Parts: sequence; C-alpha cells; structure tokens
Amino acid sequence: MSGSTLLSFTLLAASTLVRADYFSTDPLVGKVVPFNAIPYQVMTDTDDPRGFQTGYNICNSTTENQNSLCQTMFMNHIDDFCLWAPAPPNSTIADTEGDVVAWCSKKGHGTRIIPDGAITGLQFIQTPSYIQVAGSLNQALLNIAGEFGGELDSGGQDGEGNPMGGLVYSNSFKSNNGNNASFQQAQHWSFFIGANSFCGKVCDSTGSNPQGLCQNIYDRLGCDYNAPNTAQPGVFEACLGDDMTPVGTYVVDGQTSVFHQPAAETDPIGVVPYTATPAPISSCTTFASAAIFTDGVGITAASGNSLSATPTGSGSGSSATGSSGTGAKTSAKSGAGTGTGSSAAPTGTGGAAAMGVSAGAVAVALFAMLAQN
Repeated sequence: MSGSTLLSFTLLAASTLVRADYFSTDPLVGKVVPFNAIPYQVMTDTDDPRGFQTGYNICNSTTENQNSLCQTMFMNHIDDFCLWAPAPPNSTIADTEGDVVAWCSKKGHGTRIIPDGAITGLQFIQTPSYIQVAGSLNQALLNIAGEFGGELDSGGQDGEGNPMGGLVYSNSFKSNNGNNASFQQAQHWSFFIGANSFCGKVCDSTGSNPQGLCQNIYDRLGCDYNAPNTAQPGVFEACLGDDMTPVGTYVVDGQTSVFHQPAAETDPIGVVPYTATPAPISSCTTFASAAIFTDGVGITAASGNSLSATPTGSGSGSSATGSSGTGAKTSAKSGAGTGTGSSAAPTGTGGAAAMGVSAGAVAVALFAMLAQN
C-alpha cells in the first residue's frame, strides 16, 4: 500500500465555527465509563450547536442486527474488533462522522456485523501501550461512498467525539493481564477510514502517554503518520510491536521537535518535516480470512431503515474473546479523504428530539452563530 500519500481534509464552514465557538464542558475524552455502568447515551451536553448523540451506548442482543445504532465498539483480537462506519448506505464519512456506528467482526457486542469480504487485508498489532489495526477493505459493504474518508476520534471539533458519544473498550490491553472477561475503556482513540483502506489505534489509559500515542489533532496526515504500518491487501496477520514515536514528534540530528499541523483547513499544510516510520513488529502470525470473519458469512451491509433499531434491557452485550493471535501493526494507505467536520443531523432516538431540543432550534443556533461571524 502507498506509504507517502497525505490525507487532505476540508472542514465545512459550520464545523469550523463550532470548533472555534463551542467546546464541551464535559468532553468525551474525560469521561470515565466502567463497562458495567454504561448509560443509554454517554453524551450529556444539551446546548451543542452541532447536534446530539444519534445512537446509543447500551448494546445487547436486542440491538445486534444490520440496523443497529450502537456506538460502543471493541478492539480485542484479530478476530474480534470493530470499525466505525455510516449507518445509512452510500454515505460519506464527511457527512456522517458525528453519527457513525460500530461494525464488529464478531457477534456478541450488540452491533452491526462486518460482512464477509468487506475486509480484504488486515494487520492487528499489540504494543505495550495501544492496539492498532490497519488494512484494506471494500468500503461499499460498510455503507461508505465516495473517494475520500476522514478521521473518527475521541476528540471531535467540539470535544464530543466523532461519533458524538462513541465509547471504545478492550479486553486485551497489557494492563488487563489476559482477563478476557474484563473490559477496559480506552478514552483516547483515533481511526481513519476511506479510499478502501482503514487504520486505527486505541490506547490503554494506564499505559505510556495515551494522549500522545492516540493523538487526534493530525487529521490531515492520515494513516501514514497517525498509525504507520505495513499492512498488505490479501494478508491477515497479528503481531506484537513496539510503541511508535508520539504522532508529530520527530528527531533530527539528536534534537527532538514537534510538527504542528495548520489549524485551518484553508491553510496549506506545507512540507511535513519528517517521514513517519512503522515501529518494529515481531511474533507475527498469519490467518486465513475465513477463520477471522466467520460471523460475517451471509451478512449484508444493511436491511431497511437504519434508524429503526432501539435497545431494550440494560448492559452492553458480552463479548466473545476470539483467538488472540498476538497483537498487530498496520499499514493502510493514508489517502482516506476530504472533509471531517460535517454537522451531525440530530435524528433518531438519541437525537435532538429525545434531548428535548428540536432540530429547528439547532439550525437557528447555527444560523445565529454564522451571522455573528
């Protein structure tokens, strides 16, 4: 896969204004949510001009179908992981980043299931401080349209994350000591998907520098810099790996420097002063695709109206442990696309109506903010 193409993202004007004029007083990255205490929706802000959480975080057998709006995902093993992707078919990441839902390789999480054949190459890496995935895919099977994609992360332009209210857990962080029955929250995470490729990292909150290793301020640099890897189409492997150098940090002639991405998407990114290099990996084990995606056989991308699934009962569904296959390292091409920062439409059971705020009120707030600028 290409290792030099940079991602170029174009933020929508409204999103840029939201980033400048509004930031959550209770940001997603600061929320500590034990697995046994997941709320229906983790997003608590009621005045965010961008909108509100459109899915839900309590996911179980009643929500496990191809219409699920579950926004709780997992990163456990090479045969038990999830990706963020749109709910409606033929959607761009730019238009749905605030509303994407979890698509998982294994049943048991209350989510949509990744269809067999959607992932065409996969590298899963486990390091002392994070888990990384990368690879290639047939993005149409995950409802993704267009040439470009974008970043989905625990930050978001207003602190609410993309998706807004998304939660990530793992049962295979080094600090978990192999306890597959215990899930730890990853407060810092970052994924890129689009251009038929993907990559992502979820950081152990008890590990080394989770914010720096799972940084979310380098969206224009894509996979090559945020999750440098050596993934190849047609290869499915799990590896152990070393921690990478924190995103943006580089050393020249013994001097450590930090590259700062231009804040405004209208500013040219210029020359990035360093080339990111994948961290060393070892103990790689190769798998057949059929052994990883058994639960996706016969699954299609969606079936009907993606806003119809609503959870009942309580608790996030139990997770199958899967085969561990030792961690992994990833190299997806960084050409995920243009446009992370579209305004989330407050629809569905978790949208503006459920929060007691009308979609019209959100629109009025946006127009008022535009008028002031």
